[in-house]
Formats: sequence, C-alpha cells, structure tokens
Amino acid sequence: MKAVVVRTASGIEGIELIDAQVPEPGPGQVRIAVEAAAVNPVDLAVASGALVALGVTAARPQFGLGWDVAGRVDAVGAGVELAVGTAVVGLADLVGRPLKTHAEHVVLDAGAVVAAPQDVEPVAASTFALNASTAHQALAALDLPPGSSVLVTGAAGGVGGYAVELAAHRGLAVVATAGDADEELVRDLGADVFVPRSADLATTVRERVPGGVDGVVDAAVLGVAAEEAVRNDGGFVSLSRAVVPPPLRGITVHPVFVKADAGTLAELAGLAAAGVISTRVAETYPLVDATHAYRRQAKGGVRGRVVLVP
Repeated sequence: MKAVVVRTASGIEGIELIDAQVPEPGPGQVRIAVEAAAVNPVDLAVASGALVALGVTAARPQFGLGWDVAGRVDAVGAGVELAVGTAVVGLADLVGRPLKTHAEHVVLDAGAVVAAPQDVEPVAASTFALNASTAHQALAALDLPPGSSVLVTGAAGGVGGYAVELAAHRGLAVVATAGDADEELVRDLGADVFVPRSADLATTVRERVPGGVDGVVDAAVLGVAAEEAVRNDGGFVSLSRAVVPPPLRGITVHPVFVKADAGTLAELAGLAAAGVISTRVAETYPLVDATHAYRRQAKGGVRGRVVLVP
C-alpha cells in the first residue's frame, strides 16, 4: 500500500510517499480501508520534529502521519464486534506510530473506531474526530453548568469552531474571538458574543462579561492574554504543552491533549449526523499529492479541513 511518512525532522520537505506492507490487525484491533483522511496542524508539528522537541514523543526513525480517518472495516482481530464492511470513523491518537491514517489502510484499536455518521459522505466524515474530540474533552475538563460563560479563542479554526458548537449545544454562553473577518462564521457556529482579534481581548471580554468569563478553551494558544479574561477561581484549558499559563487568581489550568475514546466519538458522530456539529471541508487532494496538501495547510487561513483521498 501507499503511505505518507516522515523520516527526517525537516518539515514538509521531509514528507515521503512510500510503499509499505498492508498492516494486519491484532486482537482488539480493526483494519480500515481508508476512504478519506484529514490533514491537521499537528501533522505539520510531527513533520517538523516539534513534538519530539517538546517531549510529547520520543525520536524514532519513522513517523506515520494523519490522525483522522473515514473508511470501511476490511479486517478485524479477535474480540472485535465491528463487522467487515462497516463504514467507520476513527482517531489515531498515538504520535509515534510508523504508519497512521495518511495511507491506503490503517490499523487502530477498536476503542478508537466507531460507526460513521449516517448520511455523511467519507470526505466530510473524516474532518471531525480529532478536532471535535479535543473540543469535547476541553469542555469536559472545564465542567461548566448550563448558563455559564466560556471564551473560545481561535473560534474560526478546527478545534475552536467545534468548541463553539459544542459549548452552545451544552447551553453555555459563548464568547468567541477570531479574525476580524470571521464574525459571521463564528456567530453561525453559535457564538453569542464576538471579539475581533484586533481588540484588546481581556478588556473587551470583561466589558461584555463583568468580572470575566467562567472558563476558557484556548484553541489559539494565547496563554496569559486569554487567562486575563477569566474570573477569579475560574477554569482555563490549555491545548499546547508549550504554552501553559500559571494558575493565577485561583484559576484552575487544565492541560488537555486529545485521546481516542469510543464513547466520545460515537456521541460526536451522532451530533454530526444531526447537524449539531459541522463537517467543514476546505479542499481535497489525492494521497499521492500529500505534499501539496500539507503546503496548503501550512499556508494558513483554512476554514475547514484539507482532506487526502487515496
């Protein structure tokens, strides 16, 4: 099979399309014939060696690329209930695997795979697992009751957009910050209050929410600049190991790094099928043009996911 990997920490220039043996599932594992797999910023971080430098994973001779996947089960190991032929989505959350979802086949633990959302075609279905799971787990860490206020930074991006949608679905009052031109998009996602990136964030948020918001999902990795918008004894979710603000003013800081969880994925698949969360596709590229897809992701300004199709 064809697979996309990186063997030297040289960024996009180090990405290779290789011939690899089709993997076999072991006990409790599922092999998926990949129909679509999204590209995410974390893939660029893996290719650059940044996650090794941060201590998120150890150095290895080869890293597979790709976290999201949509496809069909074509083989299962012992103890797996998913039937061959089932349309599924999955999340490859182990950073250090030599082969991941940017390939023609991928093997994942059964707990990282669920039935695909009904009536959502594979390209769209491949766009939500990583980012929506991260947003879901961030909101779970904050554990805010309905009616509470939450600030979402980077609200037009992948994780931020899902954080807005899921927070609104939970009955939270959503304050969102993004680029000045993104107000319509962010409000359509469910934001109650929009703060343009050009504004002073903490000052503007506190003008709209006296005393500060109850919690923050810091998808844009602003750190202290976003923490200053939180009330005393509030909550703050950091999504980057590189930028974790101190627990000032009694604020509880929650570092969140995504994990694959079948219950979360099944819930998100149901919300995607119901249209509660969006499946935004920016562009598609064939797997053999993975380097071009990565360059498009690196260019920035992507509203939705770049998706590879074998």
